[in-house]
Amino acid sequence: MRGKRDYYEVLGVEKNASEAELKAAYRKLALQFHPDRNPGDKTAEDNFKEAAEAYEVLRDPQKRQLYDHYGHQGLEGSGFSGFGGFEDIFSSFGDIFEDFFGFRSRRGGRSRAQRGADLRYDLTIGFMDAAFGVETTIDIDKHVNCETCDGQGVAPGTQTETCPQCQGTGQVGRSQGFFTIRTTCPQCRGAGRFIPHPCTQCNGQGQVLTHKTVAVKIPAGVDNNSRLRLSGEGQAGMMGGPPGDLYVFIHVQPHDFFKREENHIYCQIPISFTQAILGDAIEVPTLNGNKSLEIPKGTQYGDVFRFRGEGIPSLRTGRRGDQIIQVTIKTPTHLNKKQESLLKEFARIEEGKIGKRLKEMFKGAAAKAMQ
Repeated sequence: MRGKRDYYEVLGVEKNASEAELKAAYRKLALQFHPDRNPGDKTAEDNFKEAAEAYEVLRDPQKRQLYDHYGHQGLEGSGFSGFGGFEDIFSSFGDIFEDFFGFRSRRGGRSRAQRGADLRYDLTIGFMDAAFGVETTIDIDKHVNCETCDGQGVAPGTQTETCPQCQGTGQVGRSQGFFTIRTTCPQCRGAGRFIPHPCTQCNGQGQVLTHKTVAVKIPAGVDNNSRLRLSGEGQAGMMGGPPGDLYVFIHVQPHDFFKREENHIYCQIPISFTQAILGDAIEVPTLNGNKSLEIPKGTQYGDVFRFRGEGIPSLRTGRRGDQIIQVTIKTPTHLNKKQESLLKEFARIEEGKIGKRLKEMFKGAAAKAMQ
C-alpha cells in the first residue's frame, strides 16, 4: 500500500491555490476517476478517494493550516481520518457533484433521518425582570409530527411500498456519453419508497403546523442579546430525526432611573447646594427599595458614592455588582429677600476670606522673589 502523497501534489495545485482553484482541480480529477466511469478499476477508485481526501483537507482553513504546518501527522488529532468509502464522499460533496455534472451523484439514496430546523424568538422584557429573573410564556408556530400517522405520512392501516421505478435504491441509471450515471429517482425523490395512501391529516407530509405555548424561565442577570436555548422546541425532525431547538433572544427595555454597565448600575441624585455644603442623609432608590446615603459636608458636583452588592447578579457566579451614585447640585432660582440677604452676607464673608488668602499668596511670592 502506497504512502500518502502531498495533497497539493494530488490536486496538482500550488500551495497558495485559492478556493476556486482547489475546486476546479478537484472537479477535473473527480470526473476523470469517477467510479461510474471506471467500473471495476481499483486504481481509479483509489485516485478518486485520494482526490476527495485532499480536497476535503485543503478547502477547510483550519485543516489546511494544520496540514501546512505539520503535514499528515498534524491532522491525526483533528478528528479527520479520511473517507470510509464512496458513500461518505458523495454525502460530503453531493452539492458539488450536482454543480459539476448537473445531477446528484450519490448512490443508494434512501432518505436518512434529518434533524429539525432551529427556531428563533425575540422576547422583550423589563429592566427589573432582567435584574431579578422572571418566568413567562411565549407563543410560537412550528411543525410537529402528525399524531394521526405518527409522522410516517401514511394513512392508518397502510404502509409505504418499495418504489417500482428504482426498486428501492433511490437512484435510476442514466447514460451520458460513454458512461452510466445514477441520478435521484424522480418518483420517490431518492427515498426508495413511496406512499400509495397518504395520511389525510398531513397530506402525506408526516408533519402539521401547530400553535404552541412554551414556558420560558429567564434567569436573573440577563442582558441585551442574551440567548436562551430551549432544547427540542424547534421544528420536528424528518424521517424520525430529532427536533431542532428554540433560541430565545432577550431584549431589555431601558429604565428611567438606572443605567446598566456589565453588572453595575448607575444613577444620578440631585441635592441642594445647602445639602452639599452642610451635609445630609438622603434616601436613594435601589433595585431593592430605598436606602439611606450619607452626604458629607463639602460634597462637590459630580462626586460619586457606591452601594456595594446592590447591582445586577452575574449569570455565571450569582455575585451582584454595585450601584454607583453620582450627585448633582441644584442651584436655586427663586429666592425671597431673606434668602438673598443671607447669601449676600455669606458671599461677603467668603470674598473676605478669598481676598485674605490672595494677599498671603502674593506676599509669599514677593518674599521668595527678594531672596
